[in-house]
Amino acid sequence: MKLDEALQAFITESKELLDRMEEALLFIEQQPDDAETINAIFRAAHTIKGSAGIFGLNDIVAFTHVAENVLDDVRRGLIRFDGALANLFLSVGDHIHSLVELIAKGHEPDEACAQRGAALTVKLEAVLQAGGSASGKAEPPTASRTDEQTERSESPGAMVDTDNWHISLRFGRDTMREGFDPLSFVRFLTTLGEIVHIVTLTENVPALSDLDPDECHLGFEISLRSQADKAAIEGAFEFVRDDSQIRILPPRSKISEYTDLIAALPESELRLGEILIRCGTLTRAELDAALDEQTVSGHEGRPVEPLGQILIDRAQVHPSVVDAALVKQSKARESTRQGDTNLLRVDASKLDHLIDLVGELIIAGAGAHLIARKHKIKDLTQATSAVSRLMEEVRDSALNLRMVQIAGTFNRFQRVVRDVSQELGKDIALKITGAETELDKTVVEKLADPLTHLVRNAMDHGIESAERRAQSGKPVQGTVSLHAKHEAGQVVIEVSDDGGGLSKDRILRKGIERGLVAPDAALSDKDIYDLVFQPGFSTAEQVSNLSGRGVGMDVVKRSILALRGSIDLRSTEGVGTTVCIRLPLTLAIIDGFLLGVGKSSYVVPLSMVVECIEMSRQQTAGSDWLDLRGEVLPLVRLRELYDIEGEPGRRQNVVVVKGGGKRVGLVVDQLMGELQTVIKPLGKVFQHVRGVGGFTILGNGAVALLLDVPNLVTQVTQESEAGFQPRHFHARHPALHEAH
Repeated sequence: MKLDEALQAFITESKELLDRMEEALLFIEQQPDDAETINAIFRAAHTIKGSAGIFGLNDIVAFTHVAENVLDDVRRGLIRFDGALANLFLSVGDHIHSLVELIAKGHEPDEACAQRGAALTVKLEAVLQAGGSASGKAEPPTASRTDEQTERSESPGAMVDTDNWHISLRFGRDTMREGFDPLSFVRFLTTLGEIVHIVTLTENVPALSDLDPDECHLGFEISLRSQADKAAIEGAFEFVRDDSQIRILPPRSKISEYTDLIAALPESELRLGEILIRCGTLTRAELDAALDEQTVSGHEGRPVEPLGQILIDRAQVHPSVVDAALVKQSKARESTRQGDTNLLRVDASKLDHLIDLVGELIIAGAGAHLIARKHKIKDLTQATSAVSRLMEEVRDSALNLRMVQIAGTFNRFQRVVRDVSQELGKDIALKITGAETELDKTVVEKLADPLTHLVRNAMDHGIESAERRAQSGKPVQGTVSLHAKHEAGQVVIEVSDDGGGLSKDRILRKGIERGLVAPDAALSDKDIYDLVFQPGFSTAEQVSNLSGRGVGMDVVKRSILALRGSIDLRSTEGVGTTVCIRLPLTLAIIDGFLLGVGKSSYVVPLSMVVECIEMSRQQTAGSDWLDLRGEVLPLVRLRELYDIEGEPGRRQNVVVVKGGGKRVGLVVDQLMGELQTVIKPLGKVFQHVRGVGGFTILGNGAVALLLDVPNLVTQVTQESEAGFQPRHFHARHPALHEAH
């Protein structure tokens, strides 16, 4: 790998590590004593420092080293990770990120950056000194042990001090199918002695919908007090020994045997206490007592010792057994965290090139199929049909490569909500649902800025102060929610809050003052709320650092429309506001429906087509609406809308399309069927053409325009409700007809 490629890999990896670090820091505020989260923060800083050292990035190495010393003291229990320290390390992460960004741009740190780093270094060193470790190298205080404890911990042949047998059972899948009842073996053990403690393992039991009643998924960890010998206890499981995992440890077994048992536990996600209980070295009562001690220490402001250390101090668990359990826990979590090791990082430009090639392949395939049908060559037609089916699979696979979960974008707002709520002095929580929803990577990247504005706006204007919420009978803590879902071939993203909502009267009054609305206009609720998206529109009584200048909502709408999406707003005064964004799954290739008007061709996304109706010319003549089974359906005559020459045929077709929850009918000459459409963006010359979102090249080489259905539906329904004629809303452009 070349040096510049390796440096680029370092930059990418560092940004990912910093994102994980920020996520862990936000979590640690709620769970300040979570050892694994603390270790994750330390590992991120340590990895960045080590990688930066390889490239001689001394600014990053020196700064991160000080931060690493503090984290090392936190890991060893010398410093507690409270809210103030989390705030400091969020700033530390921001500074490291800025240093990495400078490297990515090929710049050296300026004086302002150096001053920020120096100020943070002073704060970190102050934390080290206050924690009793100026250099970060001091050894942690060790709990006092008796001479007997020390001798036992150093002795390789030391034994666990228990008079009970420990039996670890994992029954085979076919145990019940072969006629054996797992509980009968447990009941038989009571004839050999007393079951002191039993833990039933249900982690491997599948969801109810996937459960096979004839399969056994149970396991048990059993502590048995008995005078029977090992042969008698083993004999209890004679009939299931071959298909089951059975480990039996006699009383006072060696520590090494218990550590081996811990390592062999098949479960992947276990907490320290659960591991020790299942291996028989700890009882539930002992665990509860230790957890209570942890809780009391935290409430009294004393340093909270790790659970393992408390158990060792109480002489309830041998140190070697605790170490083995910690190793097991760490490996389980590490394997969960690194579940993406089979992933391959691919340059986005290479992926885009692949999508382009797939698009060209689809166009070429459509052309070949057209020729085969034209010349009526049966064998060739069948062959091109088979190729078309394969191309559909290739298309879907290629598009899936670009599909990413929206979780990454949503999770960034944890930090935004945290920082802005502190700035505003409000208690605000972020609720995220549907984060696993997938959409095109290109769409996700362009969503960050609009969503940021909507979230900040909801916090500033939507959520009321604690006093006003209390007066309204609401919880003091406000909630901003981000929700995503798939719906009818689109992605729906909702940004909502449980704040005071929008005042329709105030919005309408502002609209009249600014000349956006006639004083005597009769507007629907949607029309009133849509005024919020007008440039410079704001109802804020005060201008803040976050919002209130009327800049932003119009930009948000333009950004969403540029993604071939739609945005709409709903609000209930005193209850809250929801902004709903609808976007296509991908911007590259879609399933389309081809329409013909004269010699021109148009494509609409297939997911937006509701139905097609054949009508005579007389039925649609002179009317801008249609009675569709008792529903008023506004009509859009594409021939008039785009000034297409020629007279319509004797019979015409109406294609009913939906967008933003409303429907319109497109009046066309021909219905030309479904096709896979490779979407290409319009050039700058055509970007202002209303109702067109792109174009595609057909198999015969002709150009077809992609209709922007949501924009078209919104415009037509608004003009129809206002009493205007949809056919007079023009989107004409001379160059557009030349393209046809």
